[in-house]
Amino acid sequence: MTQVELARKGMASGHAERVARNEGLPVETVLEGMCDGKIVIPANSLRLNIEPCGIGKGVSTKVNANIGTSSDSGSLDTEMEKARVCVQYKADTVMDLSTGGDIAGIRRAILASCPLPLGTVPIYEAGIEAVERRGAIVSMTADDLFATIERQAEDGVDFMTVHCGVTSRSLEHLRRRTRLTNVVSRGGAFLVGWIVHHGRENPLYEQYDRLLEIARKYDITLSLGDGMRPGSIGDASDSCQIDELLTMAELVERARKADVQVMVEGPGHVPLDQIVANVQLEKRVCSGAPFYVLGPLVTDIAAGYDHIAGAIGGAIAASVGADFLCYVTPSEHLSLPDVADVRDGIIASRIAAHAADIVKGVKGAADWDRAMSIARRELDWKEQARLSLDPGRSERVHSRFGSEGATCSMCGPYCAMKLVEEYLGVTMPRC
Repeated sequence: MTQVELARKGMASGHAERVARNEGLPVETVLEGMCDGKIVIPANSLRLNIEPCGIGKGVSTKVNANIGTSSDSGSLDTEMEKARVCVQYKADTVMDLSTGGDIAGIRRAILASCPLPLGTVPIYEAGIEAVERRGAIVSMTADDLFATIERQAEDGVDFMTVHCGVTSRSLEHLRRRTRLTNVVSRGGAFLVGWIVHHGRENPLYEQYDRLLEIARKYDITLSLGDGMRPGSIGDASDSCQIDELLTMAELVERARKADVQVMVEGPGHVPLDQIVANVQLEKRVCSGAPFYVLGPLVTDIAAGYDHIAGAIGGAIAASVGADFLCYVTPSEHLSLPDVADVRDGIIASRIAAHAADIVKGVKGAADWDRAMSIARRELDWKEQARLSLDPGRSERVHSRFGSEGATCSMCGPYCAMKLVEEYLGVTMPRC
């Protein structure tokens, strides 16, 4: 039985029990969320070495890190090092978006060694194989695509981005509306080309029941990809994006009826004043399905610093209900991320996720900040490093210039808290 089937019978899988322990929640709360489709636990039934995480209502905001090769760069060694960094800096999941080299070999190596839930975008591999065999992405057949999906499922992939909402109707919206950046989703672009070339409907939409059968067989979580997401703030919240979201709402209900876990992917570039409405709309029309957002990036001009633009949007989105942040790295829009980019992207998104969890009232979130405040007041540098998101960086920065006594090199003997305690006779309560 799938995890959802077990939950409907009042039975908890081992993954559900572990998620409940990690979140500090009664297991019944997790099971109720799974039954309602408001919590998902991506975990292929064939995976043995996995650290499961819950994504959705009432649990902490999760962070995904994308890795993977391109046709220009990357190798098995580089991707394995990126996967190691994902574990070290505590991403909750990882996605292999490889489009170059030994795609299947890289995926299988990550699955064998990395305990994080792994996601993929199967149409990448299917499209590239079509190029290699027949010379063009559009030569891919529906059977090619579903064979790739099943092959990745057999490898143990835990969740898959599938652009089921890119339909013939989507193309009509795209043709009627002048977008600044048209389609920026790679999977979405593959399907747009396929639909136009063949004059037929998207096979992922037309044969959605076939997809559900595979997902249910392996207990894979479907992530409904936003192929029509805005690639600039000028395109945010337009008819292309909203029409796709309405199609996703239909597909969410069909997945739930099939006992398949499902989440919805959200927009990429969204100005600050539209983020709340975007989250509320997804939650409303998709009946509370977990919302997985890329950023969102709140400006288009942060090239080289897009991890910051994405963290700003992610914090706002998560604070009002988004459940899962896909990190953005400094190299977004510029190049394939390297290992340092992966680290910086994870940390930026983890800051955003934690800031939102404080607002959401997630158990233990505010306590973490209180403990850090006490450590700072007491000038306990080891404890500050231990409590930080990146202990190694905390220690390196603190020791950079040296310091006078117990204080840091910023204020030295003029540390405000030290002065208050020593000269004004005010001793703060110890906790």
